[in-house]
Amino acid sequence: MTAKGKLAATLDPVIHPITRLSICGLLASGADWVEFAALRDAAGISDSVLSKQSRLLEDAGYVEVRKGAVGRRPRTWLRLTPNGREAFQAHVAWFSRPPGAPRRRGR
Repeated sequence: MTAKGKLAATLDPVIHPITRLSICGLLASGADWVEFAALRDAAGISDSVLSKQSRLLEDAGYVEVRKGAVGRRPRTWLRLTPNGREAFQAHVAWFSRPPGAPRRRGR
């Protein structure tokens, strides 16, 4: 956030790789909790890729993971944390800056 309360446009190296950017974008635009399989299919990635990338986002504090079961079948749900949502919005704002505007790199 800037001193005026506006979102600071910042390139976030954690979110920047296209797979993590896709995951964050899908989580930002979807329901509060998104099932692992639905997120995997929407992003068009494999289980192992989603697992690895979501772990990196979780370690950064951007994604929260909840595990449970539906009937006897194990399920995993993911959602953006408030910090993750703010970082994603700042990252997207970084790309929306006019050409020649100062750009900050995060972290």
